[in-house]
Amino acid sequence: MVKRPADFNAFEFVVMSAQRAAQLTRGCIPLIHSDALKKVTTAQMEVATYKIIRSTEVPPVAVPVEEPLVVAAVAE
Repeated sequence: MVKRPADFNAFEFVVMSAQRAAQLTRGCIPLIHSDALKKVTTAQMEVATYKIIRSTEVPPVAVPVEEPLVVAAVAE
């Protein structure tokens, strides 16, 4: 079990670790050396040792523009 840092609340630690574990599962390279550890444990260790930092900025998301949605037609 990996002890979370005091400045992380439990929810934040779990979410960041889960996102990093998903990245590791997709093939990203671990930032720490670990022998035969599961990807989830590796992700938790990376977050706990501040190898993964939190960002308060939300990355911009490109939304494709299609036909405008007509919500209501105005009767004349």
